[in-house]
Amino acid sequence: MTTLSPDTSPQIERIQIEGLRQMPPWRKLALVGDMNEAVHALALAGLRQRYPDDTPAQRRRRLADLVLGPELATRVYGPLQEDG
Repeated sequence: MTTLSPDTSPQIERIQIEGLRQMPPWRKLALVGDMNEAVHALALAGLRQRYPDDTPAQRRRRLADLVLGPELATRVYGPLQEDG
C-alpha cells in the first residue's frame, strides 16, 4: 500500500486515518478552523516581512488578496491603498 505522505510509514498513516475516522465531526471542524488560523498567521508574517512599512489595514487588505484573489478582494474591499 502506498502512503499519502512519503515521509510517513504505512503503519503510522493507518493509525492517523483511523483516528480521523473515529473523531467526532465537531472536532474535525475545530481542527480545520485551527489550521485556517495558522495559515492566516503565517501569511500575515510573510506580509510583514515583505511589506514592513504597511499599516495593519494595508496588511489585512493584502491578506484578502491572498485569500480571495486580487479581483474579488478589490470588488469586496476596494483597491489596495498604497503609500506614496
